[in-house]
Amino acid sequence: MSKTIVAGGGIGGLATAVSLAARGHQVTVLERRDEFSEYGAGIQLGPNAFHALDSLGIGDAVRDRAVFIDALQLMDGTTGDRVARLPLTETYRARFGNPYAVVRRADLYEPLLDACRASDLIELRTGSAVVRYEQDHTHAHAVAADGIRHTGTALIGADGIRSTIRQQLIGDGEPRVSGHTIYRSVIPMEKVPQELRTNSVTLWAGPRWHFVHYAIDGGASLNLAATRDDAATEAIAAVPTPRDHVLGEFPGMSERARALLELGEEWRAWVLCDRDPVRDWSYGRVALLGDAAHPMLQYAAQGACMALEDAVVLGHLLEDGDADAVPQRLEKYTAERRERTAKTQCVARELGRRIYHPEGEGALARNAALSAMSDDELHDTVAWLHGGQGVRGL
Repeated sequence: MSKTIVAGGGIGGLATAVSLAARGHQVTVLERRDEFSEYGAGIQLGPNAFHALDSLGIGDAVRDRAVFIDALQLMDGTTGDRVARLPLTETYRARFGNPYAVVRRADLYEPLLDACRASDLIELRTGSAVVRYEQDHTHAHAVAADGIRHTGTALIGADGIRSTIRQQLIGDGEPRVSGHTIYRSVIPMEKVPQELRTNSVTLWAGPRWHFVHYAIDGGASLNLAATRDDAATEAIAAVPTPRDHVLGEFPGMSERARALLELGEEWRAWVLCDRDPVRDWSYGRVALLGDAAHPMLQYAAQGACMALEDAVVLGHLLEDGDADAVPQRLEKYTAERRERTAKTQCVARELGRRIYHPEGEGALARNAALSAMSDDELHDTVAWLHGGQGVRGL
């Protein structure tokens, strides 16, 4: 029986463990923190994510916690006019074979964690930060900070955007700081006036800023995320931020958007980071997955979706448990995933520049182009991404 070591117990790491265990692999997941948990607020899941979750056997568990929304709406953040509306109901679901939904991150993470705990083939270890790896012709060895060596026929680095495994494997330094600061807040839906509620993911796009909101927690909470293109140069994460500061960062916001922004409480700030795509993220018996392999900005709402796809593809490629074939299978995994993930990384950047944050003539051109598109044309635009066509196992 093959054994795989997974560095990182986030969404991608747990999905990898579930995928491999379903095919008879023993898996040890090494998490640097003292508990397996997921922080953060809302997350969007396209049909491709649900294809992956169904393959992993937890699609229904996530659906039970999800809010299924009717549309993605793009609003002009200064005039308050609707620019475009991408419907996500019957026609969309029939075309792509699954719904589009939003959840709290924990509502995706906890079913994955439950599936890991239910498997006799998965070992979950906390307080096990991987500091380096070694490998030979037959095995890969993850060396933890406590000196313990964990050995398997493969090592998967799912340890996030600042992956220790990536630094040894690729050595491309720190992530790229985007210069965009995002402020997040979650509030009880009971505090939201009825006239401000909608069953959509709504994006208000302004000059060098945007504001997104949607329901989570089965509709009991409203997730708020406001982003400012402020040329930030230092990466920060979850820094408490005064409400007055957040409100002052979004000048010229339309009345309805401002009313929603003002509902926010206990704001926290992050500076968004990503990396340039790379051609290869495997060497020998070691490979990367999720944000460790292809971190992307939030603007395509696909970071977690891509990690779930990675996990499914990897499981299928390692299905027969042939330990001798692992290096070749990991090369094939990278080859199958590189074009799709690189395109998504680049599209996410472009969405921020051309759709979310343009000003002046750029904003007018965006409005004119998108408002002229039919529902079918909007669906065609996202088909390559939301459908997951051609992804092994989906």
